[in-house]
Amino acid sequence: MTESMDHLSIERVEKYLDITRRARAKATPLHAEETPEAVQLSIMLRMADDYASDAQHFLKIGDRVRAFGAINYAHAWIDAGVKLGLLDGHGDDVLFTLP
Repeated sequence: MTESMDHLSIERVEKYLDITRRARAKATPLHAEETPEAVQLSIMLRMADDYASDAQHFLKIGDRVRAFGAINYAHAWIDAGVKLGLLDGHGDDVLFTLP
């Protein structure tokens, strides 16, 4: 089934939910827990987790557009952590924009 520009399928949203879950699981912190960088990272990852949770909620109530937007924000927070050198993306240039 092809999607038109004005239709966002559940499958498309679920694909991005999965990509973000894999990115969150793969990326690992690069700094010790008590450093300022680790504190910044914890804030970023909390934002990612909150947006991912929002995406799940929006998908559950049938709002695919907001679900898609929220999961992309979630992934962006994780990707930013990799790009800024707070997370190790382990060389995965599919899940992350590597430094």
